[in-house]
Amino acid sequence: MALRTNKTWFGVVLDGPDARELAHFYQRLLGWTIFNESDDWVDLAPSEDAGYNLAFTTEKNYARPVWPTVEGQPQMSLHLDIEVDDLEQAVAHAVGVGAELAGFQPQKNVRVMLDPAGHPFCLYNDD
Repeated sequence: MALRTNKTWFGVVLDGPDARELAHFYQRLLGWTIFNESDDWVDLAPSEDAGYNLAFTTEKNYARPVWPTVEGQPQMSLHLDIEVDDLEQAVAHAVGVGAELAGFQPQKNVRVMLDPAGHPFCLYNDD
């Protein structure tokens, strides 16, 4: 049995040491709009009625994940995949707005990036 809902909304929530800082990073990265901003919670979406968003919450005990994983260290719970037109241009943009290029790159057409809180996200191009 699946969940039954009349809603058409989907979202992902990322924890971090500062919800506002992380949300503003993704706003610069994606060009989306911030909604419902407070010290502990921020919603970010392409538009108010998009039906999906990224949300960010402040977690005072947040531990930065390690990628690639290392036994006994905090591990990522998920990562975001973002398809781009020009991979190298997208990497330069991501770095310019505050991301880091991860030291380990497992695929030719994918670049693993780290946001300011250490969450991995992948930029990729299928061309």
